[in-house]
Amino acid sequence: MRGFRRQILFSTGLLAAPVVIAIANPTSAPASGPQSLPATTKSTTQPVNDNEAASLKGMTLEDLMNVEVTSVSKRESTVGESPAAISVITQDDIKRSGATNIPEALRLVPGLEVAQIDSNSWAISSRGFNSQDANKLLVLIDGRSVYTPLFGGVFWDVQDTMMQDIDRIEVIRGSAGSLWGENAVNGVINVITKSAKDTQGLFLSAGGGSLERDFTNVRYGWKIGDNLYARIYAKNFDCDQTLLPNGRGGGDAWQMTQGGFRLDYEQSKENHYSLHGDYYGGFENNLVTSNAADTQLTGGNIVGLWTHDLGNGGDLKLQAYFDNSNHNNLPFGEHRNTTDIDFQHHIHLEQRQDFTWGLGYRVTSDKLATGFIPGESLGFDPNERSTQVVSAFLQYEAEVIPDRLHLTLGSKFEHNDYSGFDVQPNARLLLKLDKRQSVWGAVSRAVRTPTRLDEDVQAYLLEPGGANIQILSGNRNFKPEEVLSYEVGYRVEPVSHVSMDVATFYNNYTHVESLNAITSLADLPLVFGNAAHGDTYGVEVGSTFKATDWWTIRATYTYLQKRLVADPGSTTVPQSVIAADDPANQFYIRSSLDFPHHVQFDVSARYVEELPIMQIHSYISVDARLSWQANEHLELSVVGQNLFDNQHPEFHGNYSTAEVLHEIPRSVYGMMTYRW
Repeated sequence: MRGFRRQILFSTGLLAAPVVIAIANPTSAPASGPQSLPATTKSTTQPVNDNEAASLKGMTLEDLMNVEVTSVSKRESTVGESPAAISVITQDDIKRSGATNIPEALRLVPGLEVAQIDSNSWAISSRGFNSQDANKLLVLIDGRSVYTPLFGGVFWDVQDTMMQDIDRIEVIRGSAGSLWGENAVNGVINVITKSAKDTQGLFLSAGGGSLERDFTNVRYGWKIGDNLYARIYAKNFDCDQTLLPNGRGGGDAWQMTQGGFRLDYEQSKENHYSLHGDYYGGFENNLVTSNAADTQLTGGNIVGLWTHDLGNGGDLKLQAYFDNSNHNNLPFGEHRNTTDIDFQHHIHLEQRQDFTWGLGYRVTSDKLATGFIPGESLGFDPNERSTQVVSAFLQYEAEVIPDRLHLTLGSKFEHNDYSGFDVQPNARLLLKLDKRQSVWGAVSRAVRTPTRLDEDVQAYLLEPGGANIQILSGNRNFKPEEVLSYEVGYRVEPVSHVSMDVATFYNNYTHVESLNAITSLADLPLVFGNAAHGDTYGVEVGSTFKATDWWTIRATYTYLQKRLVADPGSTTVPQSVIAADDPANQFYIRSSLDFPHHVQFDVSARYVEELPIMQIHSYISVDARLSWQANEHLELSVVGQNLFDNQHPEFHGNYSTAEVLHEIPRSVYGMMTYRW
């Protein structure tokens, strides 16, 4: 885990100590900005012809609102009918943004905070509490949870797949614990890849540039028999180092290789089976570790899914997966194995009612090695631990007034080895005012469960020739962080070529993670505790303007306010020091043009307000992409990022000091894509 460090001021000077703040709340975000293509649209990974290009340009906003999503109710619904703040990033959005990885694609979503720390690290959160170890956002790839029980966040450097294989990314902003459970406090990101049936034939892309020095992606899909489809893929990239404030290299170059497969078997109209897996390996240069050793990254996963159609709108789903990950020199090592099984039953009742329930079981085992950074050592006691999570959920949906008022009630019930039993309920209403506008509201509770960091971490200050001083300790009595979330949203399509989504929220947090002294702040060690509380509120706006069949403009705006205070009578490090840092205002706009002769031009601008705690100034980043579809097989493109700025910082890493602050440089890359 390359992050979880905060700078804490003592009377004796500046002392760096690990810190994590956790809460995850997904279930509320308007369908603003990126929208998913209808299921009937052809895959853009197939050779493009004139008819397909015309269908993409001719899509109406009403079509986009009818995009199918599964993250809100764990069954198929549409963006327009979802009583939550949900955005969908499509394959076309990813392609036209020029994003080369999942974090870059997530910049398209209102309400998300996506900040690049260095060449291989990001801070990503929803509705506040952002940090390199942000632990209030649940992330899934094809139903496989990729958050780590080590600190409750995500290792973004190893969450990868071929970007061209992604069907869509569904993003829920707001509490979604009633369906997704632990850590779905402030949002859920669900990456959904295409079936093997939709990725037939040969695909090859290759390119390189200034920061993305070189990359190659190759995939081949074929049909086996009448109902069995397969694909295999391999990818490799080599990313150059970012820059330090003085213009020198940041020593954080990054190289990864990954491959995988997928099988989809359509046994009958009722039964569908899929099996897919990935394996990766690579390294990251380290600038701040004492021995300057590279961080070695290896791991893999395999996922199996059975879906059975019961008829009359009902279905059964059974999924199981195994995940292995190995991080060495973070500056400490983590080796983890996770096994998960999940069952779901959806029943479509009469009179426009649906009932969904499910059961889940997960076991994860880790082995952690003590590591060192200059002047400090970091370890865990015990260094090996196995934990389990058992869960169940229920959800009832009904149209109280046909085609007008929709009600959703549900709850998640979980038991984990850290904090015991938790209940996470929610209630949602969607009211259609007319064919062009609707309002929705929700009240929900979610929790962020304790992690290995909260309970077991041990950090020491290493004194040359003297006794080591313990500066940080975990807490076996750490409580889950809790949020009570209130949300209201409004969707409107005033005319056929304009749409807007607005979501507002107020979140009240209790038992927020804090660093506590046993008696006074002059005493060591500091101990993780729950002696803080606070609230956040904000507004998220997304709009789409389809000026013509060949010109589309999308814009998003996010406003966020956060207040954290120590509980009365507690000896808590000031929250201004340990709290995550979040911009109060963010703005994003993108123009997409389709010219004759299969030429596309996209330009986007992103404004992020200052981060006052980190003393990072506000910045504007402008990206552009120009592509030419030479024929049905070959496409050429060039992408420029951060075009009008030599370099700028976006976030402090958890091991960063004022001297080790990485800045993101201007970059450009070219790409050739071949499909057959």
